[in-house]
Amino acid sequence: MRINTAKKIVLASLVALASCKKLDLAPSDRFTELNFWQSSENVNNALNNVYGGMYTSQPFFYNEALSDNAFTKLGINSGQPDAIASGNFTSSLPRFQNDWANYYGGIKSCNIFLENVDQNTTLSEAVKNRMKGETRFIRAFHHFNLTKWWGDVPILSKDITPDEAKTVSRSPKAEVVKFVLDELDAAAAALPAKEQYAAGDHGRITKGAALALKARVLLYEVNRMAEVVTVCEQLINNGAQNGNYSLAASYTDLFSGSALNKNNTETILSLQYVPALRMWGDYIDFAPISAGARSNNLAPTQELVNNYLMLNGKQITEAGSGYDEANPYANRDPRLSATVVYDRYNWVNPNGTSQTIYIKPGTAPAGQTANEYSAAGQGTATGYYWRKYWDPAFVAPGISSGLNIHLIRYAEVLLMYAEAKQALGQMTEEVWNKTIKALRQRAGFTDAGALNYPGNTNMTDIIRAERRTELVMEGIRIDDIRRWKIAETVLNGWAHGAKFGEASIDNGYLRVQLRQFDKSKHYLWPVPPSERALNTNLSQNDGY
Repeated sequence: MRINTAKKIVLASLVALASCKKLDLAPSDRFTELNFWQSSENVNNALNNVYGGMYTSQPFFYNEALSDNAFTKLGINSGQPDAIASGNFTSSLPRFQNDWANYYGGIKSCNIFLENVDQNTTLSEAVKNRMKGETRFIRAFHHFNLTKWWGDVPILSKDITPDEAKTVSRSPKAEVVKFVLDELDAAAAALPAKEQYAAGDHGRITKGAALALKARVLLYEVNRMAEVVTVCEQLINNGAQNGNYSLAASYTDLFSGSALNKNNTETILSLQYVPALRMWGDYIDFAPISAGARSNNLAPTQELVNNYLMLNGKQITEAGSGYDEANPYANRDPRLSATVVYDRYNWVNPNGTSQTIYIKPGTAPAGQTANEYSAAGQGTATGYYWRKYWDPAFVAPGISSGLNIHLIRYAEVLLMYAEAKQALGQMTEEVWNKTIKALRQRAGFTDAGALNYPGNTNMTDIIRAERRTELVMEGIRIDDIRRWKIAETVLNGWAHGAKFGEASIDNGYLRVQLRQFDKSKHYLWPVPPSERALNTNLSQNDGY
């Protein structure tokens, strides 16, 4: 956010203040529980702390490797998605404990803020109510993520003591979802539309963000598609009241060093970064080695690459698509080159010069072999690198970026709307034109075969494929394959890389990781044993 980025108050200090012994008089030389919240600067910093606990870049990117979109070979340093995706984990995997603790730590921070902010008498009631709306959104966000991974989880609507934390029980998922939706309704009622914020408050949570997250929560439920439609239409048709959103002009520039990344009509909520002040550095393990990366620790899969359409709107396996396996990246969806770096990709350097990225083993000219695939090398494990979210204005040393990371975009609203309409049997040419066609036009398609309404044959598959292409590297795919109950199919068997292998094995496509997904238990994560040891009221999910 461009609001005060100094994080002088961390969760630990808030907890300490909340546990201070009551005093009759507040010391004048330091803050105590009696006077801490009287300072408006403290209140703003406390809210910044709440925002800061919401999400970070690492899970945002590396959760792609939980899905069939990507592979990581050093997962221990990035939340262990390799162990989860392969099915080779136990309930004691640190990732489960860390995520559980982080979400509930964030909830605690929210509850402390909500229970104390009214002690402040210098901020206006309108400002405090808005701050409460922002905080209730974040509290809902944490609860949503918890129930998404674990199903039944404790609902914490107030701050609890350590002793109380040892006795709470898991609430049924339906109750958690109701709590989340109620919180988002309250947040939406308290929050302004994005246009009602001052320029200095750019990046704060808005009414539109609360509605968009509500639509996502409803979409992830079964048989609530009519509600998804209603909420999405509030964003599609009610711009004056809920915020004016539309697709940005360029898909590529939304995720690059362009000014469009910071200011556009499409972003509904993003993690805010500021060059040289607050940055993220994951791209040092995503980019081609010759572009300045130290290694590759997150690589796109062949399964992802195969999902991109031909320019005529056909999948590569369809008759008449024109797909040439010997020239596989020609005449493809323009979002492929905006997202994935493939063999002989034309990479533009920060100084405006360009280089050819040679990845196929044995094809690079002398001195240009750094990016070539090698099973034992530091480069890509799949034969692909990433381009999406590359920042040509990165800060050295390393590749530190001040680009914003988009958590919710208007494009997702259009895709949710299309999916819900299709599920209800209400997909029409009009709906197609305002959703899938609009996204493809923005991507750069011009062929009528890609843009014209195809009728309702295979529409569910078309929408799902469009979601995968549009939202890749935005943390959405793992949610989709779980809620569609297709993880048991797409996460069983080999994840593949480019056609650099033995022709007799999988037609030459590299075998990268053997994955297994047990549908009887893997749709939910295990409750961390360390949490259950502290609180015997916490039950365990089936199969663990």
